[in-house]
Amino acid sequence: MASDTLTSTAGRAGGSGSGEGPGRRRPLSPRAGLTALAVLLSVISVLPVLWMLTSSFKTRETVTDGRLIPTDFTFDNFVYVFTEVPFARYLWNSFFISAVITIAALFFHSMAAYALARLRFPGREKLFGAIFATLLVTAPVVLIPLFMVARELGLLDSYAGLVIPAIFNAFGIFLLRQFYLGLPKELEEAAVIDGCGHWRVYWNIVLPMSRPILSALAIFFFLANWNAFVWPLVATNDQDLTVVQLGIASFQTQYTSNWNYILAAATVAALPMLILFFVFQRQIVESIKTSGIK
Repeated sequence: MASDTLTSTAGRAGGSGSGEGPGRRRPLSPRAGLTALAVLLSVISVLPVLWMLTSSFKTRETVTDGRLIPTDFTFDNFVYVFTEVPFARYLWNSFFISAVITIAALFFHSMAAYALARLRFPGREKLFGAIFATLLVTAPVVLIPLFMVARELGLLDSYAGLVIPAIFNAFGIFLLRQFYLGLPKELEEAAVIDGCGHWRVYWNIVLPMSRPILSALAIFFFLANWNAFVWPLVATNDQDLTVVQLGIASFQTQYTSNWNYILAAATVAALPMLILFFVFQRQIVESIKTSGIK
């Protein structure tokens, strides 16, 4: 009787354990599936950049061979880019214009956002709604009116014509306003009690606390103006004002079949932005986390 009981118990234990045997695989968790999808999308996104980088070191004969690793490694493409065309001038123009626009935009946008977030005045919400509505208007729609205004003001073919129209952007004001709405009012109220005016509160308290969001916006603004193409194409004819994206476009027109030179120029233009992103990626993530919509 006891042996029968032991036998049946062992049989049940063996039956229950057989389902957990080594031959049976556990189903993938949703987290693993999302991780695999993220890895796949990352590879798809990075592959064109990696191909551009490696192909810039190929010769003219091997640049279209379809191989990721160059068989004939050469630096002559970069030497050609910097000696045959004033590419250094193009880089300087893009850097100067992007830096000036970024600094001016952060200054004016932060002041406007602070006023819309903290100051009380008639029509504040309607004004913010009008500013926000401009995000729905695409750039090609205002291109011709903007060109006519710039021509009447004498801004064409000048650094001012490339800088001033690009300073004002509703995206920066919107993002900064949302960030300021999340700041504790107690600090500002304490400063007002101590005798500080709105300007001192903005300059000494609000701006230092805005470094994460300002760092992220600086990258966004600099990157957008570094890659600007349409407005510089419309607003300038002077070769001394050519920006790097127009330089690459003209380079492509001049050297249609020489893709090794074109890819070398594109690599030089892309590397500063990639380095900037990897250096300040923490600030970008922090700004997204701390500027929730309220």
